[in-house]
Amino acid sequence: MTLHLRARRVPLALAASVGAAALIWALWLTLSKERDAILLLVVLTVMLMVAVLSTTLAAPDEDLERTAALHWPWRRAVHLLAALAVVLVVLLATQLTGARFGPAALVVRDSAGLLGLTALCAAVVGAARAWFLPMGWAVVAAMFPQPSTWGAFATWQGQPHTSRPAAAVATVLAVTGLVTYAMRGAARRE
Repeated sequence: MTLHLRARRVPLALAASVGAAALIWALWLTLSKERDAILLLVVLTVMLMVAVLSTTLAAPDEDLERTAALHWPWRRAVHLLAALAVVLVVLLATQLTGARFGPAALVVRDSAGLLGLTALCAAVVGAARAWFLPMGWAVVAAMFPQPSTWGAFATWQGQPHTSRPAAAVATVLAVTGLVTYAMRGAARRE
């Protein structure tokens, strides 16, 4: 298992994602007069952590991994759920500090939805480029959230934590991404 985690660069990705979140937290704690981080910062911090962790969704030799006599779907699902747990534990731990990333429902919704979208992209275009679409979509949605119902579907990442359309989109992306990635794995590099 240790070799599997090292081959996927998990220790480096964990250090980078947690370190980046800690840096953003420290800057907000130091430079802001508000205790609660603004929605834009919360969404972008979630996306940064997800983008860094997306590098672990494929091994350097995908063909070797596919030929192994192991049942991969449950391992991929656990891997994705562990990445979700890392993002949630780190960001929800800030609820107890002087600089909070929240509300908790927003962190859970955006973490699950963005990680699901990233996993779906990994299954379609490969892990190396899996973060492109989620990052671009999250940046635009967080900067320009739309208040209408259809706008809430399109800019779900930047919606308030009480938005039902945003929760619906995040749930669909999370489940679809988890199932697709678990069953197919990352797309092969050609």
